[in-house]
Amino acid sequence: MDPLISEAARALMAGDVLGALNRVALRGDAAALALRGIAMARLGEFGLARALLRKAARAFGPAHPVARARCVVAQAEIALVSRDLDWSRQAARAALATLESHGDWVNAAHARQLEARRSLLLGRIDEAERVLGGLDPARLPPALRAAHLLVAAGISVRRLDAASARADLALARRAAIESGIPGLRAEADQAILDLERPAARLIARGEETRIGLDDIAALRASGTLIVDACGNAIRQAGTVVPLATRPVLFALARLLAQAWPADAPREFLIAHAFRTRFSDETHRARLRVEIGRLRRALRALATVGATRRGYALAPRGARGIVVLARPVEERHAALLALLADGEAWSSSSLALALGISQRTAQRALDALAAAGKAQSFGQGRARRWLAPTLPGFTTTLLLPVPPADG
Repeated sequence: MDPLISEAARALMAGDVLGALNRVALRGDAAALALRGIAMARLGEFGLARALLRKAARAFGPAHPVARARCVVAQAEIALVSRDLDWSRQAARAALATLESHGDWVNAAHARQLEARRSLLLGRIDEAERVLGGLDPARLPPALRAAHLLVAAGISVRRLDAASARADLALARRAAIESGIPGLRAEADQAILDLERPAARLIARGEETRIGLDDIAALRASGTLIVDACGNAIRQAGTVVPLATRPVLFALARLLAQAWPADAPREFLIAHAFRTRFSDETHRARLRVEIGRLRRALRALATVGATRRGYALAPRGARGIVVLARPVEERHAALLALLADGEAWSSSSLALALGISQRTAQRALDALAAAGKAQSFGQGRARRWLAPTLPGFTTTLLLPVPPADG
């Protein structure tokens, strides 16, 4: 291999972007174009980086399938970092297959990590775990090992498994230090700090407390009946009643749990569960129907009894009832959580991540911008959105969890 190309590649692996550019900045051959593209991406010049990598892929041509596949993987990484989540997965998977078939397991591992990170951003936790599960981090170079462990820790956080996340982050930090890349170490350090921040609010007997992931794990193991507003489910020990697709029932369960051990008035339940300022006999009839459905859904965990003024929730075997709520429950909280990761998002990627239409995402972004909570730059398809970091808690827990992933 060309000595200058080898030196530039080593400089990039060590995090010395300018050193790599000094060696290949004036060259126009395929390998130099690819390295220049990667270097420009690390400097945040994503548009130029994409152009250089596309040019490099064309220059390599069909005679160099592995090199072309590496260029595609680099483009996939740029798409992920710039939050273009609708970038072609077909091209990325074809590149992964090429790398694996030619024995380039290091770059294939990197491609798998990118796919897992994308799945995690989209809330597809099981899918991210499957993609990552085929890799042995012990075999990877330090930088890739650190990246792998950071993704694994992210999966554990979304599953509220603080112990596994903490262990993965400790190993990730060690690998990041070994890699000698300051940015990677800073990412690991920040993830460790984020893990110790409050992750949810515990509401019980009219009082509210911020708790961390360890507290959530202890709560789940305690046998307490939990109305989990982070996952839209009712939990007790190993029994889970998912209500993500039945929002009215979950709203009623939460209102009754927040009132426990007292009852909740009928007018209060109608106003908040049905989102209406007025009620009549049709609303009361609907309330009776929905309460009946809630009784059937919770029959293994709790009873819902009628009182003179409303309804009361009573656990069957649990010592108490609590509500586990997200750290922030303001309007568009999930969208703010995505924007708070420090990256610039397109409205189409936000819509994809939240499972909503692009028009709905755009309306929410306009509302946040009008309130001074988000800002945009660029025009047309190049328009991107940013928001300040939400301080004081783990923003990952604001993101919705699809019912399939629990």
